[in-house]
Amino acid sequence: MDEVLKLTATTTVARMLERDDFSSRYSKNEPISMLEFMYPLLQGYDSVAVKADVELGGTDQKFNLLMGRPIMEAYGLLPQSILTVPLLVGTDGSMKMSKTYGNYIGVTDTPDDMFGKVMSIPDDLMVTYWTLLTGAGHREVEDIARRVAAGTYHPAECKRDLAERIVGLYHDSAAASAAREQFDRVFKHRNRPEDIPEASLPSTCVREGRVWLPRLMVEMKLAASNGEAKRLIQQGGVKLDDVVVRNPDEEIAVDRVLGGVIQVGKRRFLRIIP
Repeated sequence: MDEVLKLTATTTVARMLERDDFSSRYSKNEPISMLEFMYPLLQGYDSVAVKADVELGGTDQKFNLLMGRPIMEAYGLLPQSILTVPLLVGTDGSMKMSKTYGNYIGVTDTPDDMFGKVMSIPDDLMVTYWTLLTGAGHREVEDIARRVAAGTYHPAECKRDLAERIVGLYHDSAAASAAREQFDRVFKHRNRPEDIPEASLPSTCVREGRVWLPRLMVEMKLAASNGEAKRLIQQGGVKLDDVVVRNPDEEIAVDRVLGGVIQVGKRRFLRIIP
């Protein structure tokens, strides 16, 4: 407890209220918990514990990073320098990238998934992604932005190059090239992937020689629930052997399902085998 009291004595409530969200909530008479006040203090104490020279964080952490400086001085240490980087906007083009928002590209994603996610970003994010994610130098990024603006570098080609560069960083150049070829095969040339995963038709999905597709999609982990599967079908996002399935309540003959390829969205394919 003595250490906690010593830590809280390193700053003031007035200093805490300099943080934008605290100040805004205080002016609106909205509650601010003591736990929230403790967070920047404890983050500053981390810098004391490791005797930090430099702390790196996103621009949204600037207040917390700066809080570490007076706290370090209070403990007799030289204050750290801070380095902030822009927040990365997610694939939706609006929210910061986060698993919570489902708009993220995972560093452990497969090459095909990673490539496809990069290709899904809005065009106006391309230069930002080139800047923050590829290691490209300022001159290269400026040249890319100039050529895209001039119309000499098609956005689709720019995005393919971006996706290939990113996949190459987290996998290798061969995987990146293969992912590009796979993407073009499926989306540019409208062909199926060469290696479609296969799964046996579960007996639990067959009733009187027919299959209810939403149940099969859930069993095959192509949808999280029957309700989600039905919505995907109603939205035209599900195909069976390249034919869009329109009726989510239809029960399909087993013979039509066996050997068939279910496609959900643009990137998920599954062949059903006996």
